[in-house]
Amino acid sequence: MFPDLTRDDVFRLETRRLWLRWARQADAQALVRFAGEKAVAGMTARIPHPLDPPSVDNFILESRQANADGRALIMAITPRRHPTQAIGVVSIEPGPEGGAPHLGYWLGTPHWGQGLATEAARAMIDAFFAYTEGSELAACARVVNPASRRVLEKCGFASVGSGLQAFPARGGVFPVDRFRLDRRAWDSLKTWHAAGLVFERHDRPECRPGA
Repeated sequence: MFPDLTRDDVFRLETRRLWLRWARQADAQALVRFAGEKAVAGMTARIPHPLDPPSVDNFILESRQANADGRALIMAITPRRHPTQAIGVVSIEPGPEGGAPHLGYWLGTPHWGQGLATEAARAMIDAFFAYTEGSELAACARVVNPASRRVLEKCGFASVGSGLQAFPARGGVFPVDRFRLDRRAWDSLKTWHAAGLVFERHDRPECRPGA
């Protein structure tokens, strides 16, 4: 799905306040702390609660392999001023049963309410439409998670109804609101680029994230 450009762990996306980069083993402690909070994990399909360090270690390895294979783009969210400090994750992964690729995200609770999830999601969406031939993205949010719905709406996603979805880490199926965003709709929102999104691949060691 993703080209060679994104398959190197020096690839990053930059926004006004964030760096999005591949997850590293050094992020494990922060990811356990932030993703392990019930308020975060409980809104996701795959993050267990409580969250143990081995699960995060596996996630980091699997996300890096998926990025290297081009099957997905799974990025740690970090503050631009502190790019070694992971505060969340944003991803675009294959949809179930051959459906549209799926946008997902979570952010540690100390960083809620600042528009950071929206900023990270917009960067990933723009990268998807810039670097792949995909025509649309899908996303969903639990019906009890209005904040996540607002993120998707601010990114231009349109509601396509509600339904039930399996949440393996929650042990059942739960009602969700479903959303779609196509390339034409995203192109109509290009005024967001005035915010200063920058997409780069740096090969020089001194330009690597955290250097």
